[in-house]
Amino acid sequence: MQKRDHQLSIAIPASLVSDIPHLREKTMKIGLVGRAAAIFRVNGIIVFPDLPDVDQRRDASLIATILSYMETPQYLRKRLFKIKPELKYAGILPPLRTPHHPLPNRIKDLAVGEHRDGAVLSLTENGSLVDIGVERPVLIPNTKLPLNTRVTVKLTKLGKHPRAVLATHDEIKAYWGYRVTVSNVPFGQLVKNQPFDLVIATSRYGTPFTEVADKLARYLKKSHKILVAFGAPTQGLYEIVARENLKLDEVSHFTVNIIPNQGTETVRTEEALYATLAILNVINFHR
Repeated sequence: MQKRDHQLSIAIPASLVSDIPHLREKTMKIGLVGRAAAIFRVNGIIVFPDLPDVDQRRDASLIATILSYMETPQYLRKRLFKIKPELKYAGILPPLRTPHHPLPNRIKDLAVGEHRDGAVLSLTENGSLVDIGVERPVLIPNTKLPLNTRVTVKLTKLGKHPRAVLATHDEIKAYWGYRVTVSNVPFGQLVKNQPFDLVIATSRYGTPFTEVADKLARYLKKSHKILVAFGAPTQGLYEIVARENLKLDEVSHFTVNIIPNQGTETVRTEEALYATLAILNVINFHR
């Protein structure tokens, strides 16, 4: 599961689950988003407000909390997430099974040079002890870290007194999950404030994908920071951006209809997400 050579982010509206009354079904839908992000190696998920006259902080927080919980390795969840009502149905979330969600839980099954995510358990005079999901913590020598901080480490010594050093995601060749952020500004401002060199908006009113496939492939080849945006259950990106007195073509490089001649009246956000990322993934193999 090699990581991408570019940064891929997706933008989803805070009203993603506003049309679903029960938390269980909301959780299931958000789980589909997280699973798609992991399958297609998305690096970032941005939740943006799309209803200016509605306080969407609660919905945005729910989406971000569940997505972040999914992305956290199972052995760290109890330590990093307190009991929250938003996570009542977390048990139905699908596992990601990404490289940073390893199954081995014994030191004897690990290898020197292996990377693991962990949480700072305690401090000693020799450094920081980090829980990496095995029977004993590893020591990061000569380093004092805040308690319960999530870190990525590289194992340098195993046995009874395992040791590790801090690692950065840049040095890891495998896909290492996504990061979730909640935007305080709507989509148009979000795009203008972020240094994306390619913004792809999805809409049933956009240009059919087959008509822009070659041009889009050329843009993908030379882009390093890519954003793919999706509409809401009750309104598409055209309507969302119009609330800012903007036109979608002013804030995106491409507005694409990924599913032309769709057989249903509407395509749900999570359905559009799978379809879009699957097609872009195929194009990426020809980069």
